[in-house]
Amino acid sequence: MTHYQQRLKIKTTGKSFSNITGNVQSVVATSGLETGLCTIFLRHTSASLVIQENADPDVLTDLSNFFAKLVPEDGKSYSHSAEGPDDMPAHIRTALTKTSEQIPIAQGRLLLGTWQGIYIWEHRRQAHYRELVVHIAGI
Repeated sequence: MTHYQQRLKIKTTGKSFSNITGNVQSVVATSGLETGLCTIFLRHTSASLVIQENADPDVLTDLSNFFAKLVPEDGKSYSHSAEGPDDMPAHIRTALTKTSEQIPIAQGRLLLGTWQGIYIWEHRRQAHYRELVVHIAGI
């Protein structure tokens, strides 16, 4: 079994979904591995990784709207506010989602479904540079 690892830095635009499917697939291709498992880890606590529909943008809008209602940014509900009123809600949203994903690889390609894309979900209002670790194990 061979291991390959690469870090990616992705700039988000603030409170949005950044489709990183192509970035991750590029790392898989560079690894030269044909069969295995790709693990993606986001090194942050106020953004998430999600695998979600890539065809209809209304899905991502509906997710954002649902989480805005579930975890409000009212500036009153949380003790932690040192980094602004959007920070603690961002941490909660990250805790409710995830910071890592695992995707099988076959024939040198991610085995995502037809309508699946990999996204960084930025929970903060401002743009950030987010760092991913892409680790591939396989043959």
